[in-house]
Amino acid sequence: MAEGQALPPFRLLPMKGPDVAMRSTPEGVYYITANQPPGDRPRTIPHCLDERAAEHPDRPFLKERDPQTDEWVSVTYGEAKRITDALAQAFVDLGAGPDAPVMILSGNSTRSAMVILAAQKMGAPAAPISVPYSTMSTDFDKLKHCFNAVKPKVIFAETLEPFRKALAALDCAGCTIVSADAGGDNTVRTYDSLVATEPTPAVAEALSRLTDASVGKYLFTSGSTGMPKPVPTTQGAMCSMIAGQEGLRDNARDPEYDPTLVDNMLDWLPWNHISGSNVNFNGALWNGATFWIDGGKPTPALFGETIRNIRDCSPSTFGTAPIALAMLAEAMEEDDTLLRTFFKNMRSIGYGGATLSDDLYDRLQALAIKATGRRIPIITMYGATETQGITVVHWEVERVGLIGLPLPGMTLKLVLNGDKLEVRVQGPTVMLGYLNDPKKNAEVFDEEGYYCLGDAVKFVDEADPNKGLIFDGRVGEDFKLSSGTWVSVGTLRPDYVAACSPLIFDAVICGQDKNFAAALVWPSPAGLQHLVEEHGDLGKALSVLTEQLKAMTAAFNKGEPGSSRQIRRFHVMTEPPSIDAGEITDKGYVNQRLVQARRAELVNRLFSEPPGEGVVSV
Repeated sequence: MAEGQALPPFRLLPMKGPDVAMRSTPEGVYYITANQPPGDRPRTIPHCLDERAAEHPDRPFLKERDPQTDEWVSVTYGEAKRITDALAQAFVDLGAGPDAPVMILSGNSTRSAMVILAAQKMGAPAAPISVPYSTMSTDFDKLKHCFNAVKPKVIFAETLEPFRKALAALDCAGCTIVSADAGGDNTVRTYDSLVATEPTPAVAEALSRLTDASVGKYLFTSGSTGMPKPVPTTQGAMCSMIAGQEGLRDNARDPEYDPTLVDNMLDWLPWNHISGSNVNFNGALWNGATFWIDGGKPTPALFGETIRNIRDCSPSTFGTAPIALAMLAEAMEEDDTLLRTFFKNMRSIGYGGATLSDDLYDRLQALAIKATGRRIPIITMYGATETQGITVVHWEVERVGLIGLPLPGMTLKLVLNGDKLEVRVQGPTVMLGYLNDPKKNAEVFDEEGYYCLGDAVKFVDEADPNKGLIFDGRVGEDFKLSSGTWVSVGTLRPDYVAACSPLIFDAVICGQDKNFAAALVWPSPAGLQHLVEEHGDLGKALSVLTEQLKAMTAAFNKGEPGSSRQIRRFHVMTEPPSIDAGEITDKGYVNQRLVQARRAELVNRLFSEPPGEGVVSV
C-alpha cells in the first residue's frame, strides 16, 4: 500500500465497545471493572448440551477425520446427547462421582469430548491430561503426580497401545480403563460397550443436582514452575465466562451478521488447557456451532494437516498460538487459493499464549486486504488456568500487544511492583484454590482475596483506560543487567522476533547480571527448509541464515536507544523446544527461565570471553 494511503476499514466485530470504570487509591493501586453487566449463560455445561440437542438435534456438533477413510465424520447435537447419557450411566455404574473423577489421557477427539461431557453430566470431574506426560516422558513423573492428585475412578485412552507404558507406571488398582481400541486386552472396557449402556433415571437425577459449585473439571497448570497444580474448575466458573462474553455481544453492530448461519470452528488447542476447552469448545457448544477437530499442530511435520483442514472447513473464526499464525501466513503468501478459502467466512482471528509481533500483524492484515478488501479484527483473550478468561480485546484495534479490558463480572487490581503494574483479579471465574494445597493457596491470593497472576500490564493511556491494557511481560522473567538497568523480556522478545522475521520463530532473552543482553534463537522451520533446498545442505543453510540474522539484529539494535533494548550476541539453536521438559507448553508459550536452566551451557557460551562456539557477536 502506498505511503500515506488510507487503510481499508475493518470488518466490524459484533461486540460492544470499551466501557470501564476505574478507581485508584493513594498507594497507586488501580481497580478496573466493565460497566456492562454479564449476559446470558447456561445453567451448566451439560445442561447446555441437552438444550442445544433439543433445539437442533440434527445439526453437526463435532467433525473429525476418520483415521481409516480420511473422511470427515460428524456427530450431531442429538447424537451427542444420546451418547453422553449412555456414558454417564456407565460411569455411574463404575463408581465415578464428585470424589471419583474420570481421567482422559488421549488428545482431542469426538470420543474424548463425549467422555468429558458425560463425566460432567453425572457429576464426576473430568481430568484431561497433557498427552506428552504419557507419550513423551521416560519417568512419567508428571503423569503420576496428576493421577495421585485427583485419584480417578475411570481412565480413558482412545487407543490403548501408545499409553500402555504410562498406564503400567500408575497404580490403577480400583480404576477402570476404557479404550476405543483395547488391542485385545480383556481387562479393558471398550468405549462402544459403554455407549451401549441403557440410561436410567440416575443420569437425570445427577444432572439435576449440579450447581455452580459442582466441579466440572480438574485442569492442571502447565508445570512450568514445578509439578502441575490441579485447579478445580467449577460449572459456575465455566458458565460465568460465557456470561462475561455474552455481556459484550452486540450482533446488530455487524451488518453482515446472519443468525441463521452456523459457525464453523476449526481448532487444535488441547482440551487440558482453558483456551481449547473452556473458551473454544464450551463457546462452540453455547453458540450451537460446528466444531471441527483439527488433527494438525504448529510443527513442521503436522501443520500441513491444519492447512488441509482449512481448505475443507473455511472457518468463521480461527484462534491459535502466534507460531501457528506465522506458519499460516507463510502458506497463504504462497497460495492464493488457500488465502481465499481461509478468509471466505472469517469474521475474526484470535491469538493467545504469547504476544503477536507487529510484523506478523501487518502480514495478516495485508493478506486480509488482498482476500477481502478489508482488514480483519485480530483479537485476544488473556487469562490463566486458575482464572479462566479475564480480559478480552472486543473492539477493532490498530496495534498488537493489547490484552483488552476486563470481561463483565471481573475486577482487575493493578499493583505497583518495582516499576511495573502487576495483575491481580477477582470474580466468578476465579478458582477458590488449588486442590489440597493450602500452602500454595496462601501464596497466590493477596490480602483482599485477589488471585496474583505474576504478569504485568501498562495502560495505552492512563488518562483514558477505555483504550485498553498492554501486556508488559511476566514479572519473574524480567532481569537486571550488571549496570542495574532492567530488561523487559515481555516486550523485547516479541519486538526482536518481529525484527528478525521470517528467519526465526522465537527467542530466549538472556543476560541476568551481565553487561549486555543476548539471545538464544530458534530458526523458522519453513525458512530454514527453504534455505536447505536452496543451498543443498543444513550446514550451508545455517551459515546463510546466521549472516542474514546478524544483519537483521544489527539493524534492530540501531533503532533502539539503550542497552536494555539491544541484542549484542546470539546463538542459533537446532534442537527444538521440548514439550516434555517444559521448555514450551502445548499452547506454544516458551518458558524463558526453564530454557536457560536446561541449556545453561549455551547461555555460558553467550557470555564467555571470547564468545563460545556458534555465538555471533553483533
